[in-house]
Amino acid sequence: MTFRIERLIPAVPSHRAEPRISRREALASLGALAASPLLTAGAVAAPVIGSESWPTFRNGNSQRGLASTSLPATLEQLWAVDSGPKDAMVTATAAIVGEHVYAASLNGEVFCLDRLTGRRLWTYRSREEPDTSKFIPGFKAAVAVSGEGVFLGDEEGLFHAIDRDTGKKKWQFSTNPDDPTGNSAPIVSCASFFEDKLLFGSHDNNLYCLNVGDGSLAWKFATEGMVNCSPAIVADHTFVTGCDSHLRVINVHSGKQVTDMPLGIYLVASPAVVDNLLYVGTHGGEVLAIDWKAAKTVWTYEAKQGDVAFHSSAAVNDRFVIVGGQDKKLHCLHRDTGKLAWIFNARRQIDSSPVIVGDRVFVGSHDGKLYGLELET
Repeated sequence: MTFRIERLIPAVPSHRAEPRISRREALASLGALAASPLLTAGAVAAPVIGSESWPTFRNGNSQRGLASTSLPATLEQLWAVDSGPKDAMVTATAAIVGEHVYAASLNGEVFCLDRLTGRRLWTYRSREEPDTSKFIPGFKAAVAVSGEGVFLGDEEGLFHAIDRDTGKKKWQFSTNPDDPTGNSAPIVSCASFFEDKLLFGSHDNNLYCLNVGDGSLAWKFATEGMVNCSPAIVADHTFVTGCDSHLRVINVHSGKQVTDMPLGIYLVASPAVVDNLLYVGTHGGEVLAIDWKAAKTVWTYEAKQGDVAFHSSAAVNDRFVIVGGQDKKLHCLHRDTGKLAWIFNARRQIDSSPVIVGDRVFVGSHDGKLYGLELET
């Protein structure tokens, strides 16, 4: 299967629930975005040498989804790389660091590509010398790059540290070392970094903190539900929103819980944090702004129409909070009040997380398209 940009079509946000695409900005049709096994870099254009990197899922511990680079007015595909057979889909965010792109696929491969040409430089597999007749754990978590390492967890609960230059294993950490088969709950959370530690969540209900150097366990914190989110970190606090319907604030040094705030609905999305305010969408169709220091909700936005869940992680700048919904809409809210600024209608649900680049926001949809929209309208 091939992932490709076929055409450029204008698109503009609308307050009306219209199925058609209206005017302004660029829409790149990318084939089957949610189901294609091919990674394309054309959708985000080509960063120039010396441009800022995007090393983790939401580009930094505050997880605001902000890019400090600029993009041309019209995007063009520069290259495309076939990641393999149908089971080799790339479903998580790629990382861009310097002259390299790092991505992982459902067939258990992590690969490093040349940023300018797409040439594959190395490939790492979740299991060494795999028996092709057996299931090989894939990767649903986004890669995270820090220092000389590439880090992520797989579908069987094994967390991998990979040498960034060679693609060789540095170390591995099992979330279930007592199981002789090595099987455990999946890891879909992207790692976050704090000093010489890294943090990630697991479907075994735990938040883990490991020493980056050797993968040894520093601490783990047990929640009451699966942890899908990537933990945000501000100062010496980390924030976990999970399937136990709680917001938990945890001291990164000790692993001790500082705040436990019941939210009444479970969450899949990763939180974004700006100072003392945390923004996150819920499975129940709400977007919340929470003062995590005071443990109180500042405002709540509720989607008014359709059966909607927010699995998309919010992009947050000084003025807006933007989140995609399973109601096929991209919701843009005023950050200070939570009031609706505008809605853009796609043709299928939006589970991917938007990225703000200057005065535009970009987001992918299950309709197979990447949308570029003006923030103000």
